[in-house]
Amino acid sequence: MAKPNAQSVSAEVVAESMRIARGTQQPGQTKEQTKLIAKGIEKGIAEYKKQQKAKARAADKAKKQERRAKARTEEEMEAVQESAAGTSSNRLPWLLLALSWAGFIAFLTLS
Repeated sequence: MAKPNAQSVSAEVVAESMRIARGTQQPGQTKEQTKLIAKGIEKGIAEYKKQQKAKARAADKAKKQERRAKARTEEEMEAVQESAAGTSSNRLPWLLLALSWAGFIAFLTLS
């Protein structure tokens, strides 16, 4: 059995590494040598799993950043559209004021 280390190895990994080590066993190879090979295989499997987890985390992080950037872009587009709509409605009060003054002046000059 493998020594408990910082990263525990599952029983399935231990069994699989022993099966592989026995499958590649050379004639005259001692049990100790086979166990050492099995431990090396366990370490390789553990390292592979660690790399795969790191890749998955990096991919998740990239997806999350992409979603955030897309949401930010959509918010900016909505803000631009709202400000464009607000600009045309800003002119209406000034237009009405100008018309009312023109009407007032016309009323004074005609009377």
